[in-house]
Amino acid sequence: MVGRRVEIETLKLAEASDHSEFVAVYGRRRIGKTFLVRETFGQRITFAHTGVENVNQAGQLRAFQSSLRESGWTGNGRLHDWFDAFDALKGIIRNSTQQKKIIFIDELPWIDTPKSNFIPALEFFWNGWASARKDILLVICGSATSWIIAKLLKSRGGLHNRVTDQIWLRPFTLAECEEYACELGLQMSRMELAEAYMALGGVPYYWGFLKPGLSLAQNMDALFFASDAKLRLEFSQLFASLFKNPEPYVRIVNALGSQSTGMTREELITACKLKESGKISKMLEELEQCGFIHRYQAFGVKKKGFICQLIDNYTLFHFRFIRENHAHDPHFWSSSFSTPLHNMWAGLAFERLGLQHINAIKQALGISGMTCSTCTWRSSPDGNTRGVQIDLLIDRDDRVINLCEMKFCEGMFSVDLQCDESLRRKREVFVQKTGTRKAVHITLITTNGLAGTKYRGVFQSVITLNDLFRVS
Repeated sequence: MVGRRVEIETLKLAEASDHSEFVAVYGRRRIGKTFLVRETFGQRITFAHTGVENVNQAGQLRAFQSSLRESGWTGNGRLHDWFDAFDALKGIIRNSTQQKKIIFIDELPWIDTPKSNFIPALEFFWNGWASARKDILLVICGSATSWIIAKLLKSRGGLHNRVTDQIWLRPFTLAECEEYACELGLQMSRMELAEAYMALGGVPYYWGFLKPGLSLAQNMDALFFASDAKLRLEFSQLFASLFKNPEPYVRIVNALGSQSTGMTREELITACKLKESGKISKMLEELEQCGFIHRYQAFGVKKKGFICQLIDNYTLFHFRFIRENHAHDPHFWSSSFSTPLHNMWAGLAFERLGLQHINAIKQALGISGMTCSTCTWRSSPDGNTRGVQIDLLIDRDDRVINLCEMKFCEGMFSVDLQCDESLRRKREVFVQKTGTRKAVHITLITTNGLAGTKYRGVFQSVITLNDLFRVS
């Protein structure tokens, strides 16, 4: 299995525990939660069941009963409720000769239908019986991350503090995608790997569709723009699987997609025409928990409040190209390659790539073990200065701030007089507006390094694409 070493170790430690364990595995759709659990435990799973999407309580119980029978249950009649269902599960556990009885319930949020009393039955099963034993490992999964966090991890009822470990399964890094691409037999340069990542993100399911015999451009056409493109309709399915009412969430990410540096909560309320309420904060928290947005405190702002930034690569690619492909050109990406449209997207997408690999950037700067805060920064124009935008700030504990400039280039990045003056002005405006007394170093993050011009001295450090492939 590619990557997931820490997560596999967590599951194996739970299996080896002298006590019963309750582990929650969560993360966005297509990230590999089910694959992780099944590959780790294989045939050692005592009982496995997957919830059924958009099915009522009766249908869920019939599906659960079918899974029970596959695991050796011989009971008669149908299950009337979830208390019956967990009683039947107890029988399978009692009859098992395995040292650790591994119970795997996938897509758990789908099972919790309205008025089904599923949560009370789960509470009764775990609190009243399973946790008292020493030989049960209950592993639950779900893409509806907000449900798992609200109903299990932050439960105020009978499941409060009952989850013994949790695994937030995150997207692959560039290094892990490179390893996976090799496993798939893809012959891709690091530039191609980076561009694929800028569209697909680190979602293993998406990468699994790439074909070895095609160029990256051909693969992109096949995945997104062909008449039978596998990811053409993924966007609507993605949000529908995560949220019961996806429309306001889509409005929020749509608004964030128009602002590369992010938006404040107040700006989002105005842009999305939402009513001020606690529900907005909850939706933003859920979007962050699902990996779609990143929330950060604005530099130098100590009061409450934060900026939200859309960082999900697939979502941004959908907004920019799939949704706007009104001509339904099946070769849209191949024909757009190296055009101004493509280059503009690549520049913005490369900025996100850097934000998603902060640990690799810190390692390249030699500050891996140092406490740092990261954010983007912008300044509106006033009577004395023009507005500026900074792609990434790294505020370090050693009294240094890295002002990072991110540039996607096919070749080496070349600094001319105009660029030199622009960067120096950014640093000057930043120092003036923030009043910082820290040293401000300008750092270049680019694909293929820095060309040798007389202006290259404006950069105190240079980080290349190869550095982003570092294994942390």
